[in-house]
Amino acid sequence: MSLVVELRRRNVFRVAAAYLVVGWLLTEVLTTILPTLGAPDWASRAVILTFAFGFIPAVVLSWFYEITPDGIKRDHEVDREHHETRRVGKLDQATIGTAVVLIILVGLFSARYTADETTDLNVPISDTSVAVLPFVNMSDDRDNEYFSDGLTETLLHMLAQVPDLKVAARTSSFAFKGQSLSIQEIARALEVAHVLEGSVQRAGDRVRITAQLIRASDGFHVWSQVYDRTLDDIFEIQDEIAGEVGHALSRSLLGTEGEAIFAGIATTDADAYDLYLQARKERATYSYGGLQAAEDLLKGALLIDPDFVDAKTELATSYIHQWETGLKDEQTAMAEIIAITDQVLADDPDEPVAQAASIFAKALSLAAQGDQAALTDLTNELEAIVARAPEKLEPRILLVRAYTYTQQLEKSLPVLNAGLALDPFNPSLHYELGRSYMMLERWDESRASFEKSLELEPAQPNAYTSLGMTSLQKGDGIGFVGNLLKAIAIDPKDHELPGLLAAFLYQLGLVEEADDFRERVLTLAPRSEVAYQIEMLRAISLGDDEGSIAAARRAVEDDIADRRFAFGGALQHLIRRSVREERIEDELAWIDQQSPEILDIDAPRVSQKYRAVQGVALAAWIHTLEPAEVQRRLDLLLDFVATLGFEPEDNPGFHVNILLIRGDTDKAIEVALESVFTESVATHLNWRETFGQPHYAVLTEDPRVKDALARWEDEESALRGSVQSYFADLRAST
Repeated sequence: MSLVVELRRRNVFRVAAAYLVVGWLLTEVLTTILPTLGAPDWASRAVILTFAFGFIPAVVLSWFYEITPDGIKRDHEVDREHHETRRVGKLDQATIGTAVVLIILVGLFSARYTADETTDLNVPISDTSVAVLPFVNMSDDRDNEYFSDGLTETLLHMLAQVPDLKVAARTSSFAFKGQSLSIQEIARALEVAHVLEGSVQRAGDRVRITAQLIRASDGFHVWSQVYDRTLDDIFEIQDEIAGEVGHALSRSLLGTEGEAIFAGIATTDADAYDLYLQARKERATYSYGGLQAAEDLLKGALLIDPDFVDAKTELATSYIHQWETGLKDEQTAMAEIIAITDQVLADDPDEPVAQAASIFAKALSLAAQGDQAALTDLTNELEAIVARAPEKLEPRILLVRAYTYTQQLEKSLPVLNAGLALDPFNPSLHYELGRSYMMLERWDESRASFEKSLELEPAQPNAYTSLGMTSLQKGDGIGFVGNLLKAIAIDPKDHELPGLLAAFLYQLGLVEEADDFRERVLTLAPRSEVAYQIEMLRAISLGDDEGSIAAARRAVEDDIADRRFAFGGALQHLIRRSVREERIEDELAWIDQQSPEILDIDAPRVSQKYRAVQGVALAAWIHTLEPAEVQRRLDLLLDFVATLGFEPEDNPGFHVNILLIRGDTDKAIEVALESVFTESVATHLNWRETFGQPHYAVLTEDPRVKDALARWEDEESALRGSVQSYFADLRAST
C-alpha cells in the first residue's frame, strides 16, 4: 500500500483540508475583532501562531486515532474491512474542534487580559500628554531630597502652562517615587504617552541636573540634556528645562514652534526658594511638628523676599491645617489667614488658592459671630473657584469643608471624585473622600478610602485616626486603639491624639491605661481644650463627683473653645448633675454669672459656640420653665440647626431627646430601638449619663429598652476586657 493511499484511508487529507479552511476563517475573524476590543498587538499574532502550530497535532491525531461507536481507538484496532465505509465526521470534527477551541481561547484570553490591564478602553491616551516623575536625588546628603522634589514641582507647574499639553497631576506623579516600575507601567497608570525623568546632584553651590523626555510606547528618548550650573542660576535652569521640554513636545507632538509663556515660582532669591521647598516638604506630613516647621521656614523665606507670593499662599494653607489639627485656635488662625491672603489678592485678585483661603476664613469668622448665612455664600463662591481652577487641591478641599458645615454631605462626593479623576494617586483626596463617606455613615467605603490614602502615604496620623473611628463604629475597640497608637507614633507632638485615646479609656473605666496618655496631653498642651476634657472624664471615671464638677466649672470659667465638644460637654455635665441633685436653679444662676450670653436664647446675635451648646440646656429648662416656653425655645434651636441644613432625624440620639421633650414617647422608643440601640456601644460610652436623665425615665421603663440597655452593658464589659487585655499584652511585649 502506497503512502498516499494510506494517508487517504486514514482521512489525513480531509482533516488537513478542513483544518486549514475552518482555522483560516476563524483566524480572519478574530484578528479583525480583537483590535476593535482594544487587545494588544501580540493578541493577533498569538492567534495566527496558535493556528499554525495546531496544524501538525491535528494531522498526527488523524493518522493514529479513530473515533468509533465503541469510543476512541488506535487505527490498527479498527476493522479494516469496513474502513471504506467509515465516516470521517466525528474524527474530523473532534480534531478541528480542538484547533478551533485553542484559537478561541487565545482570543478570549487576549481580550480578558486587555480588560484587566486597561482602566478605560474608551479613553485613548493623548499623544500630547506627559508625566513629570520626581527627579532622583543623587547627592550624598539625603537632606537635599526637598531640592530635587522642588525642582520637579516647579517643572510640573511650568509645563502645565503649555497650551494643549496634558500634564499628570503632581501628587499622582509623586506616588511612583522610589518604586521600581518601568516607564511603560507608570505611563499606563497615569494615562500619558510621555514621561520626563531626571536626576539632581548637588555639591556645595554647584548642581548637575540631567533631564530626559521618553516616549512610553517604545522607550525612545525624544529629548535629553545635562545642565551644570551654580545655584545662583537655579531659576534660569528651571526655565531652560521647562522651555526645552515644552518646545520638544510642541515640535514633535503639537506640530508648533510657538513660545510657551511660563510663570514660575515668584521669587528670584535662591535662599528664599530653598526655604520654601523645605516648608512644602514639612507641611506635606500634616503633623504638628511638620506644620510648625513649615510656618517657621515660610516666615524665613518671606523675611528674605517679602513679595514671594507662593510662600504667602503656602503659609495661608499651613494656617488652615494648623487650625484643623488644633495647633491654632480658630480666631487666631482665621485672622492670620485673612491678613496674609489680603496681601496676595491686593496684587492678584484672581489667585485661586489665596482667594479660596480668604473667603473661607472670613466666612468662618462671621459664622462664629452668629452669621450662619455666610456659610451658604461660602459654598457658592468656592464652587466658582473650583470650576475656574479645577487643578488646585486646596479650593476643592475647602469646598468639601463648606459642604460639611452646611450639611450638604452628598455634594462632597462628586467634587472629590472629580479631583481624583485629575489626580488619582493623591492621598489627601482619598482621605477626604473617606471623611465624607464616614459622615454619611458609609463605613465600608470610608474604610477603603482611608486604607487607599495610607497605601499612597503611610505617614498620615489623621488617616490612622479616622481609620480607628471606622473600627469603633463596628465595636472594634482594639482596632481603634491600634490605629490611634500608630497615629501617635507618627506625630508625637500632637496632643489631641493621646487625648482622644485617654477619653476613650476613661469612659471604659480603664483609668490606669488612660493616665499614661493623660500625662502626654498635660506635658504637650496643659491649657488645651483636650486637657480640660480629660480631667473631667478622669474624675467621672473615678466616681469623683466633686472633682468632675470642679473640672467642668473650670472649663466654663475659662470659656474654652468648643473643640471636640469640650465646652459643651462641660456644660452638659454640670446641668445633668444639677438636675439629678435637684439644684438646677443654682447651677443656671452660676452659669449666667459666668456669661449671660451662654444661655440667652433670645439674643439678636449669638456666637456659634454658645448657640451650639444651648441645646444641652433643654435638660434643665424642662424642669424650670413652663411647657409652652420649653417648646418655644426648642423651636428656636431647631430653626438654628435648620440654617445649617441639619434635621433632627440626622442624629438619632438628638431626635430621641426632642421627641421626649415634646411628649411623643412611643415615637421616641421606636427611634431608639431602630436607630440608637442598633449601633455599637463603643460609640455610646456615655450611655449611662444620657439615659439616666429624669425625662428619659418614660423611655427606660419600656421592657424592650431595658433589654437593649442590658445588651449594651454586656457589650461594654466585653469591650473593656478586650482593650484591657490588649494593653496588658503590649506591656508584656515591651
